[in-house]
Amino acid sequence: MRDAVNKKQNSGFSLLEMAVVLIILGFVLGAILAPIQAQRQMLHQSQTENTLEIARKALLGYAQSQGRLPCPATASSNIDAGSKGLESPLPVTGTCTVTAGFLPAATLGIQPTDSNGFVIDAWNNRIRYAVTQTNNAGVLTTHFTTASEMANQGIANLQPNIRVCNSSALITATRCSGGTEANYLTNNAVVVIYSTGATGAQGSGSADETANLDNDSVFVSHDSSSVAGNEFDHMMVWISPYVLYNAMIEAGQLH
Repeated sequence: MRDAVNKKQNSGFSLLEMAVVLIILGFVLGAILAPIQAQRQMLHQSQTENTLEIARKALLGYAQSQGRLPCPATASSNIDAGSKGLESPLPVTGTCTVTAGFLPAATLGIQPTDSNGFVIDAWNNRIRYAVTQTNNAGVLTTHFTTASEMANQGIANLQPNIRVCNSSALITATRCSGGTEANYLTNNAVVVIYSTGATGAQGSGSADETANLDNDSVFVSHDSSSVAGNEFDHMMVWISPYVLYNAMIEAGQLH
């Protein structure tokens, strides 16, 4: 009888054996899920890059047909209805003086959008957009967002001044620190279009991401980083004046 009981007890798993099995399963699942998560992240990045490129082409096409660039769409947050994806203000209601906001997807007619008409990235965050609204002296000018003003001013008098620095630490009052090519990616972009990445509208709170959310004309772009205090996953493209002018000349909007 005692031998039968001992055999029954020995046929089961001890707590230690169960713990070992669970640990092994954890390692196996981790090994399986890690590549899947990495592939998913790469897919989201690729989808967002495609959306940014579509937006860039849509803006060039809009400039070719309208003789100007659209004003940013406005909203108080990543979920606020705001201007419902339309540029704000509309040309019939006022002059655009807004530098930074959201991409006006409803005005441009591009997808995918959220329920309020704002184009979104692969993480369902709204794509952001900024357009030159001041000249090199920092004086307000709406030449790029007012119909016919680019043609009236002439290429020689247009002064796009959006800057993209390598780091927020390089930002000064007038340019990326020192003004050398090593410190900025561009110092005369007409437009920047960007995604706030997987971490969302407020990013991770790093200085480099915060610099892209302060509604001025200076931005930061570099490779993604997970270093504590300098997390960065924003994705950005821009339009140089030469690309814009050439497109508009081809369409007969500039001479």
